[in-house]
Amino acid sequence: MSQDTVWIVDDDSAIRWVLERALTGASVKCVSFDSADSALAALNDDEPDVLISDIRMPGIDGLTLLQKIKLQRPLLPVIIMTAHSDLDAAVSAYQFGAFDYLPKPFDVDDAVALVERAIGHYREIRQPESVNQNASPTTDIIGEAPAMQEVYRIIGRLSLSSISVLINGESGTGKELVAHALHRHSPRAAGKFIALNMAAIPKDLIESELFGHEKGAFTGAGQIRQGRFEQADGGTLFLDEIGDMPLEVQTRLLRVLADGQFYRVGGYDPIKVDVRIIAATHQNLELLVKEHKFREDLFHRLNVIRINLPPLRERREDIPRLARHFLLMTAQELGVEAKVLHPDTEKALSQMGWSGNVRQLENTCRWLTVMAAGKEVLPQDLPPELFGNAEDAPKPPASATFDGHWTTLLERWAEQALSAGKTDLLSEALPDMERILLTVALRHTHGHKQEAAQLLGWGRNTLTRKLKELGME
Repeated sequence: MSQDTVWIVDDDSAIRWVLERALTGASVKCVSFDSADSALAALNDDEPDVLISDIRMPGIDGLTLLQKIKLQRPLLPVIIMTAHSDLDAAVSAYQFGAFDYLPKPFDVDDAVALVERAIGHYREIRQPESVNQNASPTTDIIGEAPAMQEVYRIIGRLSLSSISVLINGESGTGKELVAHALHRHSPRAAGKFIALNMAAIPKDLIESELFGHEKGAFTGAGQIRQGRFEQADGGTLFLDEIGDMPLEVQTRLLRVLADGQFYRVGGYDPIKVDVRIIAATHQNLELLVKEHKFREDLFHRLNVIRINLPPLRERREDIPRLARHFLLMTAQELGVEAKVLHPDTEKALSQMGWSGNVRQLENTCRWLTVMAAGKEVLPQDLPPELFGNAEDAPKPPASATFDGHWTTLLERWAEQALSAGKTDLLSEALPDMERILLTVALRHTHGHKQEAAQLLGWGRNTLTRKLKELGME
């Protein structure tokens, strides 16, 4: 059997070298190209078993190269890699026929395993993939953590289908955002996306909300009303907190999924609908099935494809980027200048527990936009409730003690500064001291300047002037 061959297309020589070294060590022959043009030219005379391409390169980019290759060699597995880890890149790659998506920086062993899987796929599969050349819309999902990359892969692989999906994740992890993304990146994107939260509706109204009702069906039903299934016809119905759905409604939902039709409450004529169901829950549905609180047959109907959303504490590397996004978004909503996170603040945020997940982080950023005194957000600006657990609170250096002996630390700082040849120490120390005192006082008074001025022993005008001088307005 001839040696398997992989072509590597990347304008970065370092990436080409790393992949060549790793794949050669795995007994794979490598041929490298620094541009898409040279790879396309070589494709006229030869063909690899797998092609790996960067997505952003001078001249022809990776997605354009992918499209051209699929026209000439529809069977050839193409792996797209990029340092720009976002959902749009992943979905675009899949929609244009990529075998898989490899975000940079990548683990070398993972890259080799992916190439070997693609080689095996090429040996077995001999049917061209369909290519959807519609551009991907934007999305609000943000994340570069490995767990989020897997979510992107699933969304990408589902982009050409309308199969049912079950999303599992703790409260605040962004389940509805993922449902929106599944809809936007699907053949039903032109249809409606209708959402219904089972936990937010009184149980005796859920049937009417889902299936609608006829005039006179019950007291107060003065006219015919369409339910969410009718509203979502041709599109997607998102059933959030599906675990809270009453058993009798579960039975009706199962019948709709099986037959594609239903009756309005009080109605006698069947209504046919074409609806994709995406369900979500923070609960353990398998456990609810065992406890006879959720129908097993409905569970299997919904659980065709499952997406497990990681809690924020399992994707800490995404926290700074998410926080910057929320600060910018909130500033735009309020028409104010966006706050900037100090590196120590990013570190503190990344170390917290975030029991409320992404939603809690977003709310924290909204609070900071309104309440943080200066443009730069320092660790002491963070809301006190974030430090409810001792492990969450930012720790002082081991050498520092704050038992009333801050003067000792100041003395030590002055000695070190003078030994280093510094002069004019007051002009350096006083602004920092005033800034710290101002920040703590404003946080203590929840932003009330008059009260903060009284705590500091200043007048209101003095506090206003100091805020301006220190750039804390």
